Amino acid sequence: MDLFGDLPEPGGAAGGKEAPGGPRLFDDLPPAGSAGTGTGGSLLFDDLPPAGSGDTASSAAEQVSAGSQLKGEKRKASEEEEKNGREELVEKKVCKGSVGILRLKGYVAERKGEREDMQDAHVILNDITEECQPLPSQISRVSYFAVFDGHGGVRASKFAAQNLHLNLIKKFPKGEVVSVEKTVKRCLLDTFKHTDEEFLKQASSQKPAWKDGSTATCVLAVDNILYIANLGDSRAILCRYNEESQKHTALSLSKEHNPTQYEERMRIQKAGGNVRDGRVLGVLEVSRSIGDGQYKRCGVISVPDIKRCQLMHNDRFILIACDGLFKVFTPEEAVNFIVSCLEANELNKERAVQKYTSARGCSLYQRIRTSRREKGSWKQTPDTRLPVTDWPTRRCSEGRQTTLRSWWSG
Repeated sequence: MDLFGDLPEPGGAAGGKEAPGGPRLFDDLPPAGSAGTGTGGSLLFDDLPPAGSGDTASSAAEQVSAGSQLKGEKRKASEEEEKNGREELVEKKVCKGSVGILRLKGYVAERKGEREDMQDAHVILNDITEECQPLPSQISRVSYFAVFDGHGGVRASKFAAQNLHLNLIKKFPKGEVVSVEKTVKRCLLDTFKHTDEEFLKQASSQKPAWKDGSTATCVLAVDNILYIANLGDSRAILCRYNEESQKHTALSLSKEHNPTQYEERMRIQKAGGNVRDGRVLGVLEVSRSIGDGQYKRCGVISVPDIKRCQLMHNDRFILIACDGLFKVFTPEEAVNFIVSCLEANELNKERAVQKYTSARGCSLYQRIRTSRREKGSWKQTPDTRLPVTDWPTRRCSEGRQTTLRSWWSG
């Protein structure tokens, strides 16, 4: 038997006759060259436009592109609106905490060391809200506290104490802003830069030129948010009470700037300066300051480090002091010493509220300074302590604000 004998002969296609075994495969399809409708049915995809008709295709593509672009713009606008809404909500939650606006009040003590002049300065402004008007709606209270540790003379520290907060008030955000935090930080950076430029301009115009310099540690309280801007080696410490361990904790709010630190040293060396014996050119002990015009070309800058801290109901006080205090006291020792002095003055916490007067505040600080002197530190150092009320306040029917209970009651 011949295999494939039932298949048509190869030449049978020309004659158009059927093979004895049956019809040819696919013989019901139209001829390959027929552009019209074949007898077996319509062409596959014959309802689509020809490949060469670009008008319809490009129109459809443009519609799809325009639709996608419109959806993208709507989505982007929606995301921005949602982001702005979240930022505004966060700002309101941060600045309008449920504990109420905590009361701040500053005390200071200072003593001139063995030098002829008192080269350090301080500023205590418990409330500068009116001076900063018009304020954003998220802000209801602004306070300012600062310590300046002068070197090479008294002029830089006094200039900073007299002018830095004035420049801050001028540059403080006016009216509504998208982000209070970003705006305040930018304000502090601009304020430090402007104050330093003003002093350097005045110093260079003198004959001979002034060579004074100063550190700067500033605490700006915006409602219950602290913004700490620091130049040099003065420090700000927050005392926070841990309710679980029932102990007081010292939290550092500032960063020291010494030429021995890697980043500071690299910047100084890149600017053409050098660090010898832990000092810039073997002389200047800090790597950032206001003034010190002769060292500015060697990498000493006036750009502060800025930190942000949320005040809590269990915060007790803030200590701002020059480096002389911390050469004999660790932050923990300083905090515990202050706490021990305050607790010694508390006869009975259950008694009626008594105001902690400025005289008592200054007396306490004199005790701190006496203790430091006994430990061997003679450097002149103004210390600024800011007691923070840890009890919420309520409003009386007359509209006055009354403190229910203060940690400073005694």
